[in-house]
Amino acid sequence: MKLTFLGTGTSFGVPQVGCGCAVCRSPDPRDKRNRVGAIVETDSGARLLIDTPPELRLQLIAGGFDRVDAVLFTHDHADHTHGLDDIRAISMRRDAPLEMYGPADSLERLARRFPYIFDDSIRALPGTSKPEGHAIALRDREPVQIAGVDVIPIAVPHGPVDVFAYRVGGLAYVTDAKSISDDVVDALKGSSVLVLNALFRTFHPTHLSIPDAIAVAQAIGAERTYLTHLTHDNFHADLEAELPRGIMPAFDGLTVRID
Repeated sequence: MKLTFLGTGTSFGVPQVGCGCAVCRSPDPRDKRNRVGAIVETDSGARLLIDTPPELRLQLIAGGFDRVDAVLFTHDHADHTHGLDDIRAISMRRDAPLEMYGPADSLERLARRFPYIFDDSIRALPGTSKPEGHAIALRDREPVQIAGVDVIPIAVPHGPVDVFAYRVGGLAYVTDAKSISDDVVDALKGSSVLVLNALFRTFHPTHLSIPDAIAVAQAIGAERTYLTHLTHDNFHADLEAELPRGIMPAFDGLTVRID
């Protein structure tokens, strides 16, 4: 199985509009961060898209992805969903709408925000096309098979709301978590690769800080942990040099093999 990071930045992205800080002006391509999304590819050829960030079209082109078999939404915040219209290029080549999974409340809000994608009664005019999605709500800790892949959604707190982390084989993918409880740590143990959000070095009301993420990573004990949802507060190279062994910052376009 392979994981490709489509985007690894916070909701502002990096560089941030109107910011002239050293990181936003950095020539290191690893310091250029689009909004968070990822693709999981299995050895059988199935592709799962995690979230639809605003730069989705550009991210899929950059990664050479012309097809996905399903979408997993972590939650419905704009930086994770507002590229949803870009699935039109994928769904129009299918015989059926693209299946989209996630928390029930998030899917309900997305259906209100993008009715033309989810409402089968809304038809594209002759000579035109529209993105087509079929929403399927998941439940916390209930395993499901998606495109032939076993997936376990795991609810984690993101401030006042819950978002879904996903366990897919040896991968544990967690983004926008504020905290990770002991029972979630137990559910994620045994992962060979852990993806974990890490925002600032200081407290944030809805996200793990970098020190928080390090502590969670060490508790879960994956062979490799990749930090995502990163801001312009850190150069990639500097953060990489200071993190403990086995924990590293991800960057846009990074592909890792998962046993």
